[in-house]
Amino acid sequence: MTTITRILIFILIGVVSSVNAQDFQGVATYKTQRKIDIKMDSTKMNDAMQKQMMEMMKKQFQKTYTLTFDKSSSLYQQETELDKPQVGGGFQMSFGSSGSDVFYKNVKNKTYVDQKETMGKNFLIKDSISPIEWQLESDTKHIGEYMCFKATFTKQVPKINLNFNSNSKIDNEDDEEKKPEMEDRTITAWYTPQIPVSNGPAKYQGLPGLILEVHDGKLTIICSQIVINPKEKVEIEEPTKGKEVNQKEYNDIMEKKTKEMMERYAPSRGSKDGAIHISIGG
Repeated sequence: MTTITRILIFILIGVVSSVNAQDFQGVATYKTQRKIDIKMDSTKMNDAMQKQMMEMMKKQFQKTYTLTFDKSSSLYQQETELDKPQVGGGFQMSFGSSGSDVFYKNVKNKTYVDQKETMGKNFLIKDSISPIEWQLESDTKHIGEYMCFKATFTKQVPKINLNFNSNSKIDNEDDEEKKPEMEDRTITAWYTPQIPVSNGPAKYQGLPGLILEVHDGKLTIICSQIVINPKEKVEIEEPTKGKEVNQKEYNDIMEKKTKEMMERYAPSRGSKDGAIHISIGG
C-alpha cells in the first residue's frame, strides 16, 4: 500500500469521525527547546560563570505550551511558569514569549491573531496565514499511540548572530542598510491523519492531520499529551487586547527596539572588556 493511499484512508476515517462528532475538540501539550551557542571572550567571565549562564539560557527556551483546537480554529498558549532565572547582579534574562501571549489561528479563514506582550507593551498582530509548500515524505513513525507521517519544506531565513565586542558598539553599525545574510533551512514536521485537523503548534499548519513534532533549525517542538473531546469544553475565542498592527509593522517595531537595546548595552569603543558572541538561531 502506497504512502498516499494510507494517508487517504486515514483522512477518510477522520472525516467520518468528525462528521459524527460536531463538537469535535482537542487539547495538545507541547514541549519546546532551542539549542544555543554562547562564546564569551572575557577575562571577567570564567568557565564556571559561562556554564551557569548557558544553563540559565537553556531553561529560558524549555517551555510548555497547550494547543486547544477544533476543526477550524485553535489557541496556542504558554503554560504559567515560575519567575525567569537571573544572572548575577539581578539582570533578568528574557527571551521569547511571555505567559500572557496567545496565538489564535483560524485555518478555515486563513487568518491569525497573535496577542503579545513585548518590552512592557501589548500588541495584537492580525494577519493572513502564509501557505506552506509542504513536501509529503514516505517516512513514518509513532508518536505515542498515533501513526505519523513526515513532511518537509525549505525556506530562506536570516542568520542570527548578535556580536558585542570591544572595538565597536554594534557590528556593521556603519552599514545599517545592508541586508542580512540569508541561508536555506529545511523544516521537518510529523503529523497524524488520525486527528483530522490541518493545524499544529505556533504558525505550523497546512498538513492533512495535526502536527505533533517540528524541527525548525535549532528549535524543537514535541507533543507530549493529547486529549480528544475533553469533559470540560474549552472556548476558542480570538484575543482582543493590545495595539493592533500587522506582522510587518510589528517586525519593524521590534527591529528598531532591538537596535536601541544593542546600542545601549554594547561596550563602548576602546573598552577593555572582551567580546560576547551569542548565536541563538531560528
